[in-house]
This record gives sequence, C-alpha cells and structure tokens, in this order.
Amino acid sequence: MTTTDTTQAPEPRRSWLRDHSELGVGVLLLAIGVLVLTDALTMDVDIAQRGPVGPKTVPLVVGIGLVLVAVLLTVDVLRGGRGEAEGGEDIDLSEPSDWRTVLLLAGVFLAFAVLIGPIGFPIAGALLFWGAAFALGSRHLDRDPLIAAVLSLLTYVVFNNMLGVPLPGGPLMEVL
Repeated sequence: MTTTDTTQAPEPRRSWLRDHSELGVGVLLLAIGVLVLTDALTMDVDIAQRGPVGPKTVPLVVGIGLVLVAVLLTVDVLRGGRGEAEGGEDIDLSEPSDWRTVLLLAGVFLAFAVLIGPIGFPIAGALLFWGAAFALGSRHLDRDPLIAAVLSLLTYVVFNNMLGVPLPGGPLMEVL
C-alpha cells in the first residue's frame, strides 16, 4: 500500500501593496487632478468671458473628474475590488514588452517637442505622424509620409484658422 502526501507547500505570502497595486493608479490620478486644479485655479485670465463657459471651465471639470475617479478607484480597491486581467485576443501576456517600439515612440514624441518651435507644427506634426506610424509597424514608405503631411496640415488649419488656437507655423507657413 502506498500513501501519497496531500499536503502542499504553503503559497508564498504576497505583500499588501502588491495585492493592492491598483492604488498606484489612484495616487497618480489624484496627483494629476490636483495639479490640473491648481493650475486652473491660479490661471490669470485677461480675456473677457462671452458666456457661461470660460477658459477655466474645462480644466476645472477635468481636474474634478480626475480627483473623483481617483477617490472612487481607491475606495473600490480598498473594498477588495481588483482590475480584470488583460484578456485581449491579440495579446500574449507571456511575451515580454516590445521596448523597441516604446523607445521609438518616445523618441518621436521627444523629437516633436524639440522641433515644433524651430520648424513649426506642419513639418514637426508630419514627422510625428509618420514616425508614430513607422514605430507601430507601417512600412508603406510611399504612402505614409503623404498621409502624415495631409493630417498635419489639416490639423494645423483646423486649430490655427478655424478654432483660433495659434500653433507655430514655422518657415513653411511664412512661405505660404
């Protein structure tokens, strides 16, 4: 007669913070919300308000929303709520992160931030759109730069001319 040992080794004890890791998102949202509210409340506006919605309205609503979501998320996590694990059909959670793509995108955004002043939004925006498409895997070198240029010019025209949000035009807009 053989006996089998049915006792199992105890599961390693997880720390309280690891079990409540969603609290980090709550803290981040709270910090961003407080920052947005602080900036909105200390904003010096010299523009005469023409209606009930002024330049402080949207930042105040966004800041209050961020703080509210942070508080609700924190309460939910402390009551035992947990975020659902990623269940996307096209995501293999056993695979490591694609750091090449992340670094390429970060480089594209950094280049955009550096170049928008000297060369203007239309050119920097086209580089941003094309660079993001390239970093995310598009290799249509004949089509992507053309689409990026059209998107960038369209965005510039909508914001600068139609919405009245001034964007740096750079040398390209000085010629036109």
